[in-house]
Amino acid sequence: MRKGIASAPAPLETGALSPAAGDYAAFLRAMLPQQTRAVTSHRLGNERVWLKKAGARHGKLRYHLQAVIAGVLRLEVLQPVPNPGGEAAIAIEARRLRALGAVGLRVPAVLAQQPDGLLISDLGQSGRPPVVLQERLDQAAAVGPAALLSVWREALSAIAIVHARGAYLSQAFDRNLVQCPDGAIGYIDFEDDPGETLALAECQARDWLSFLHSTAMLVDAASPHAAGTHWHAVLADADDEVRERLVVAARRMRWLRHLPAGRRWGRDTQRIRAAARLLALWYGR
Repeated sequence: MRKGIASAPAPLETGALSPAAGDYAAFLRAMLPQQTRAVTSHRLGNERVWLKKAGARHGKLRYHLQAVIAGVLRLEVLQPVPNPGGEAAIAIEARRLRALGAVGLRVPAVLAQQPDGLLISDLGQSGRPPVVLQERLDQAAAVGPAALLSVWREALSAIAIVHARGAYLSQAFDRNLVQCPDGAIGYIDFEDDPGETLALAECQARDWLSFLHSTAMLVDAASPHAAGTHWHAVLADADDEVRERLVVAARRMRWLRHLPAGRRWGRDTQRIRAAARLLALWYGR
């Protein structure tokens, strides 16, 4: 899913603004009515912060096609997890950030919250911004297969850390993992909660499939056999139920590797095809 679910518009960074640095709740109250974009970065004193504004609630029709596909494949892990949008999405993100932070994961801190807006910290440090994993993978792919697989393995290990702490992500695409300046991997974007509709093992299997879907085209074009070695090595410590769900997914998605390869069929079709090809190769079914 190199694109996956549409991401927010590119953030706009503003200059240093009052009220005084550290008065997060007052800053949120002051800036929220002025902000027109859904997500915008600001300077608050010497600190960079992100303000997320509640938008319109999302309808359910957009998830119908994914639900049909999941039903045809008989894969619960592919069932859509609706992002409700509006104030509900703000509440979900704040709750999930607090829960993930409480188990020691590198996520933005909730600085201030009100029903229609959320102020969170930036994962950069000392003026250095984090780097989105998607960008790192693209740069590594330009260097060569070994460089690509090194970054890809880092991301696999970062997802495994989340699962080892009994947690799961929301949309585990490469665009939602970032490398912080100290080298640690951080996690962003939690406007939906798969745990509201799926069991833990299904949420974690969904993380693996989401990440694979977002990176499959790069991996399939580089070194699919070596990538499979990394995949199985990291997943060796996964819960048995999670591994079994991935085996089932590989079997039921196998026919999708025959989807047309032409770009005119769209990037999502190419990603699904590449992911199915890799799963068929790695699981031999």
